[in-house]
Amino acid sequence: MGLEAATKALLDAGLTYDAVQVAFRALYNLGLTGIPITNVNNNCSTGSTALFQAASWIRGAQADCALALGFERMTRGSLASNWKDRVHPMEPFDQVVEMTEETLGVNHGPGAPRMFGNAGQEYLEKYGGNIEHLAKIASKNHRHSENNPYSQFRDGWSVEDVLKAPKITNQLTKFMCSPTSDGAACCIVASEAFVYRHNLENQAIEIVGQQLSTDLPSTFDSRSAMELVGYSMSKDAADQAFAQAGFKEGDGRDLVGVVELHDCFAANELITYPALGLCAPGEAHKMVDRGDNTYGGKYVINPSGGLEAKGHPLGASGLGMHFYITAQLRNWAGPMQAPGLFDIPDRRGKYGLVHNIGLGGAVVVSLLRRPEFYKEGGTDGRDR
Repeated sequence: MGLEAATKALLDAGLTYDAVQVAFRALYNLGLTGIPITNVNNNCSTGSTALFQAASWIRGAQADCALALGFERMTRGSLASNWKDRVHPMEPFDQVVEMTEETLGVNHGPGAPRMFGNAGQEYLEKYGGNIEHLAKIASKNHRHSENNPYSQFRDGWSVEDVLKAPKITNQLTKFMCSPTSDGAACCIVASEAFVYRHNLENQAIEIVGQQLSTDLPSTFDSRSAMELVGYSMSKDAADQAFAQAGFKEGDGRDLVGVVELHDCFAANELITYPALGLCAPGEAHKMVDRGDNTYGGKYVINPSGGLEAKGHPLGASGLGMHFYITAQLRNWAGPMQAPGLFDIPDRRGKYGLVHNIGLGGAVVVSLLRRPEFYKEGGTDGRDR
């Protein structure tokens, strides 16, 4: 799977592997060229962390062309440790779960959905809304997935289907949860000079802001279920990514048109809207009711179907998200294409936003856009 994804990425760029100067999570059967290769493991944010590292080499002028590759083959059932001779690395999180449930009520189910279900419960109790809002989010993503040929599930479950599905936690049904998945994704990151040399101006998409953030003291000290699953960590990464793009605090969100965010569970999509600044704190459920998270609304969020429908192969998910946003900003997304991305005076169009989180804990937020040197009607590589 990794070989297929990497080969497709190279073909997309019209390159051969010997053009790659550094790689993160690379495969030997791509070639043996002696380049620096680093394997990356950052839980569910592994793929986007590999991309962040690849982009860092380009930003630092240590390389002109870098490759980030993620792949995963998962065992059936809920996530679990294979190591029985040591303390599980999520043990500190499990301890906080017990504390949060003293206030929210005892939950049940596997560890990950229990944590995110608790976060959703905290939001609903604090700001309003109900379980139907989670069902609306999940149904929206499953509807989107019908247009994605790479999606693991293309069933288009209705809100009623989602609500009737087997319960996994007090808050989450089966169709509100991402499945175990096999998959791979690959992105190539290059300098502007490299892009010019290889005539890639009309398919290159610029990373205009990108931040990797990790857990803050509030993760463990606040006794908050939302903080435990990375609310402030996501907010910090988003704020810094927009600042890198030149926006003042809180600005820039109105110029975003399409988003791929980490909906490992529908509850996390709900709490991530305000964390990314897509709505005010406490307004996420109202945003759902307005339809501002789908086609015809303010943003198209998870047009791919998201992790709940297209699948969540942990090491590949973050790179897959960047692939889908790149396709959107190239206007290559076919039936998944978000409308209106290029209906503003700036010929670069609106921004695409990526959010990929892994507990234990790291999050990457990327802000992407067509580059200034894009020329309408130029050669763009689709003939390859």
